[in-house]
Amino acid sequence: MSHIWQASAPVTLYHDGKCPLCQREVAWLSRHPKRERVQTVDIRAEDFSPKALGLTLNTMMGRLHVQDARGEWYVGMDASRALYTVLGYRRLVRVSLLPGLRPLMDMSYRFFARHRERLGRWVPDAKHCNQHQERKNRT
Repeated sequence: MSHIWQASAPVTLYHDGKCPLCQREVAWLSRHPKRERVQTVDIRAEDFSPKALGLTLNTMMGRLHVQDARGEWYVGMDASRALYTVLGYRRLVRVSLLPGLRPLMDMSYRFFARHRERLGRWVPDAKHCNQHQERKNRT
């Protein structure tokens, strides 16, 4: 059994607050009936320090990071799976873990993560992601 099933709420979702796709997800989470199971942290906020977590901004910008109530980290597509597990979407997560589908979903996530700036331009009424250049020197 995957460790994803053991994700315990509340989870902390570390997101890029300047990415329109990320903004949409966080807005959806803020309206979700089980929103108390998720805390969000904008990694672009002035008061955020990745060093306090033992990470770098580059690392966090490259892939989604979720930390659960036990301190367990989930990264990339597994972060999405852990998030959706605590929100009650276990069937959806189970499908994403099927043999053959799991590597495809993981690969698709990596593509999305690398190209989210360009993909963000397609989000109506949102500024496109501007990769971490403005904070690059702060880490």
